[in-house]
Amino acid sequence: MYADGSAGVICFLCLCQMASSEADHSQSNEEPQPGDLIEIFRPAYQHWALYLGDGYIINLTPVDESQATAVSSVKSVFSRKAVVRMQLLKEVVGGDSYRINNKYDDNHTPLPVSEIIQRAQLLIGQEVSYDLLGSNCEHFVTLLRYGEAVSEQVCLSFSL
Repeated sequence: MYADGSAGVICFLCLCQMASSEADHSQSNEEPQPGDLIEIFRPAYQHWALYLGDGYIINLTPVDESQATAVSSVKSVFSRKAVVRMQLLKEVVGGDSYRINNKYDDNHTPLPVSEIIQRAQLLIGQEVSYDLLGSNCEHFVTLLRYGEAVSEQVCLSFSL
């Protein structure tokens, strides 16, 4: 309680949805299929990619990183621009874990796989706007899969 008697409002901004200790981060034996959303568990956040096939994904990476070292980093959270890159899933994941997570399929109908892949391929190498709140890596891949940008990565929580 504040001196003026008000309880006050506390705002919490969850940057890139911190990994929950209850979440299952284990990699399944299931092979990703073209068009699948891939959730990669970094030490302090989750990164999202879209599986293209043959071991490759498409994802957003910071503009100032070279192709050879372009592995999504926490640095991208603070950037206003990103580059769309096609990379090997195993190289992007590195020592982290990942899972196939088409979590919005119950509420959004995926586009046909051929359309998802075609839309993704047109964007490879393009520089795009990046905004943690309105245009992040999850927005990017869900726009490709569903034709609509969806993200739970940024959660605003208010409590008294």
